[in-house]
Amino acid sequence: MKGIVGRKLGMTQIFDEETGSVTPVTVIQAGPCPVVSVRSADADGYDAVQLAFDEVPERKLSRPKLGYLKKAGVGPHRRLIEIRGPHELTPGETVTVESFEPGDKIKVSGISIGKGFAGTIKRHNFSRGPVSHGSHNVRAPGSIGASATPSRVFKGMKMAGQMGAKRITQVGLRVHSVDPEENLLLVKGAVPGPKNAIVEIREEVKHGRS
Repeated sequence: MKGIVGRKLGMTQIFDEETGSVTPVTVIQAGPCPVVSVRSADADGYDAVQLAFDEVPERKLSRPKLGYLKKAGVGPHRRLIEIRGPHELTPGETVTVESFEPGDKIKVSGISIGKGFAGTIKRHNFSRGPVSHGSHNVRAPGSIGASATPSRVFKGMKMAGQMGAKRITQVGLRVHSVDPEENLLLVKGAVPGPKNAIVEIREEVKHGRS
């Protein structure tokens, strides 16, 4: 399982002079990510690797976190992220963008852009009510439950509330190109999160499909 942690820098376009096509890409500054620890199915019940990202001065980390990183032989990093799946990495190695190649199928996880408090039309794509004379149901959500039976609102009812700012995984993406010198990963399409958001890039594996 290939995986790396990065920071979303933004989006741009790549123009192909031969075909004249324009490809929208997301630029991600990924790695280098030193391996802090390794989880195995025999010892921990699952396979995973813990990567460090975003190098910072020692004064910006707590003493317990500094001791944990020094014990693993890794310098001070702000982020510690675990990526599950079988792998062949060992503590002390460093994961870079060179582990990915153009055309690789990947999925990217991150915290989506927060939209604040939103109504049902914007949040759940509800249709609005009639706007004829005397109507009081223009952008109202409508009925959320009968009064006598069940005389309560079921859990999970689609209503107004906080929109966005939650973990999203975008699947079906592909690596467009890799720049090892600048630690850049160009991904075809859009990925979750605003600019400078921390994202996880993992190899996409279709389970149960040929």
